[in-house]
Amino acid sequence: MIVIIGITSTVLPVSAAQLPFIQDIAIYSRLLRQVQENSLNSACIRLDGRCLFKLSATDPELLGDRINEIQKRFAQVSADSLAVPNSQIEVNDKPNGNLQDLYITVGDRSERLFTVTNIDAEANDVGVPVRTRQLEFAIEQGLQTAKKERSPQYLRQQVIIGLLIFLVVWIGNFPLDRKVRALRKSAKKLAPTSKLKTLSITDQLAQRQKWNLTEIQFRLLQLAQVLIWCGGALGILNLYPQTRIIPFLLIASLRIPFRIGMIVLIVYFLVRLTYFLIAKISAAAIDTQSSDLKVNQRGKLRINTTTRILRSTVTIIWVGVGILAAFWINGVNLAPLLTGAGIFGLGLSLASQNLIKDAINGFIIIWDDRYAVGDVVDIGTVGGLVENINLRITQLRDAEGRLITIPNSAVEIVSNRSSQWSRADLIIPVAYQTDIDCALEVIEQVAQALAEDCQWCDRIWEFPQILGVDQFSDRGILIRVWIKTEPLQQWDVAREFRRRVKIAFDRAGIPIPIPQQQILFDQKKALNKINNIEQN
Repeated sequence: MIVIIGITSTVLPVSAAQLPFIQDIAIYSRLLRQVQENSLNSACIRLDGRCLFKLSATDPELLGDRINEIQKRFAQVSADSLAVPNSQIEVNDKPNGNLQDLYITVGDRSERLFTVTNIDAEANDVGVPVRTRQLEFAIEQGLQTAKKERSPQYLRQQVIIGLLIFLVVWIGNFPLDRKVRALRKSAKKLAPTSKLKTLSITDQLAQRQKWNLTEIQFRLLQLAQVLIWCGGALGILNLYPQTRIIPFLLIASLRIPFRIGMIVLIVYFLVRLTYFLIAKISAAAIDTQSSDLKVNQRGKLRINTTTRILRSTVTIIWVGVGILAAFWINGVNLAPLLTGAGIFGLGLSLASQNLIKDAINGFIIIWDDRYAVGDVVDIGTVGGLVENINLRITQLRDAEGRLITIPNSAVEIVSNRSSQWSRADLIIPVAYQTDIDCALEVIEQVAQALAEDCQWCDRIWEFPQILGVDQFSDRGILIRVWIKTEPLQQWDVAREFRRRVKIAFDRAGIPIPIPQQQILFDQKKALNKINNIEQN
């Protein structure tokens, strides 16, 4: 802003009436054209960025051409009059049939500005003579004000005001800047990362609520900072007659991008606010779940999956609404646009039948609760942890860390390893010469100790079932054990159970056999066969 103040006070000459390059912009007067209730179009003739008076016409194109021509002529005359501080300026009129022509006389030079028409008078509900006198007075007052504003005393006063505005903006930005930095750090800490997956679903939802609220506050404060600095800069530019036209042109030329930007910001805040509400409602839904741990765990997984799909769905909806709002606010008729979109959507649906099948099957998967995010499933020939599911695809992470993407239309037979509860299915081999009753007793003691262990009792939902001898094999006698566990805990429980069984077997002297084969050799038959061969 100091640079702006310096430019306006030192570089630009005091006698300059307008910025020269601005007056030659042909589109200048069409940017703020207004449509009145009586269908008359009006536009401003400006001096130093201020609207000095308005002229009217029924045809917008004719009005634009008229305004451009008069603006150039008026700019030249005002520049000549303001270049000489003590020049005498007179505004007078001459009859032109039923109309009036306005002239500006500077010294000995008189130049016609324009003709006051019946439409100009009608737009102000007066006659042509009255409107002519109004325009004469407006022009005279505007030129006098322009001369006053170019005096050194006035410019010094405006420089002081500009410095004060800059100081107020600069000092007022300090608390906002500190708050923005604090919120930026909080947003980075709360931002979704891989560590978030290690938290419980309830903690994930709570963190998402905090992150979305923090993100909204952070962006709002950033927007406030931008508006304060831009407002201060435009305010300083508006202090000086030489630069007063710049804010007008910036606002006029950036009107459409500004509107689109505002729609983008509104959509962004609505999406973030919707994410916050979804997380809050999901957390409330989890709190209302049954106290039964088995039902509660499954309900959490379903709510987490539904939350993910809702977030993606509302994002698409808000973006679509934002696009339509951006067209509507800029004067585009939405009726043909929506009609065209409907026809395009129909053609797209016919060409994208697989996508429709994916979406329908994805909805059925979620509705039937075949699986949810966090389940371990087998789909066809692949299996793994469900990392993501939406209406189009399901993504699994297998044991080797590969991300497997499956179209929902290809999901037919699903084997869910973690729905409601899981089971550790253990096969424990013992040697044939082992006392089987002793082995079963040792295994039962291990099962009882594991079920009563405070570190494992929450994961084991029922006392382990010692099913007994399952079969005889080359590995020995196989004893089967079932342990009903919390979903996804079957592997941890099975590993711990095997470890304890090995320790208990070693103490009891029960060997764990290796695969073996027994070959029986009949010596008498072998000798008879050898004798027969020698005799022959």
